[in-house]
Amino acid sequence: MTAPRSRRGVRARLSDLCGRLVSHLSGTHAGPIRPLVDVAPEGRPLETPDVVFRVRGLCKVYATEAGEVHALRDVDLDIVRGETLVLLGPSGSGKSTFLNILGGLDRATSGSVRFGDLELTRVSVDQVTAYRRASVGFIFQFFNLVPSLTARENVALITEIAPGAMSPEAALALVGLSDRLDHFPAQLSGGQQQRVAVARAIAKRPILLLCDEPTGSLDSESGVQVLEAIQAVAGDVGATTMIVSHNAGIARMADRVIRFRDGAVVEVGVNDRKIAPREMTW
Repeated sequence: MTAPRSRRGVRARLSDLCGRLVSHLSGTHAGPIRPLVDVAPEGRPLETPDVVFRVRGLCKVYATEAGEVHALRDVDLDIVRGETLVLLGPSGSGKSTFLNILGGLDRATSGSVRFGDLELTRVSVDQVTAYRRASVGFIFQFFNLVPSLTARENVALITEIAPGAMSPEAALALVGLSDRLDHFPAQLSGGQQQRVAVARAIAKRPILLLCDEPTGSLDSESGVQVLEAIQAVAGDVGATTMIVSHNAGIARMADRVIRFRDGAVVEVGVNDRKIAPREMTW
């Protein structure tokens, strides 16, 4: 009989946290996103409006007791608005580090990451926080749902602080969970929990959707359902989508496949024909 009171207490604390976050960030804005601009040899501006990210010479070095670890080495990459990228490579190859830097969860040691007219490697902590809040949706291998909140309430954690967000109900409908709005995580299968995480990530209508091993803890059928949800909602909101995976079969649903090894991009491939998740071999 004490569970409802406990849930109300959790929701009240989370609501207070959301309010304080909004108050803290209300004066911090990453600014409007303008197209990236190159300069032609004769000095004439050459606009490239389809490039949402431009990465140049990106390096990340971690200091350990055993010495320096070079997680990324001089990575150069342009990322086009609305495309789906799959990042492949063995553990420790730099895939997740690259994803975390583009998502504002980690800082580069050197190099440049431009998001529109925003230089992510040089902005303040508050600007990076505002960028993550407004522009980036994250999906991780583990669902990271609050167990005492319903599916609707877990998604509302984002919709309450993100500007221009869709309703929790609309986001959950996009991933096929309209009939699970008031279910708690323990009442959902692993695949359904991950789809709640997908709904939470896309509810803010992100420009960038970052997925780090989103099917890594799921069976093949649940994994297919999650990839179908990611594909559908990314298209619906027009998000540029990046998926880190050890499963090479997932690469066939991408526009481009980026292969990492030893912190470097060693191959960039283009799929002439993308396939649906249900066509893939797991």
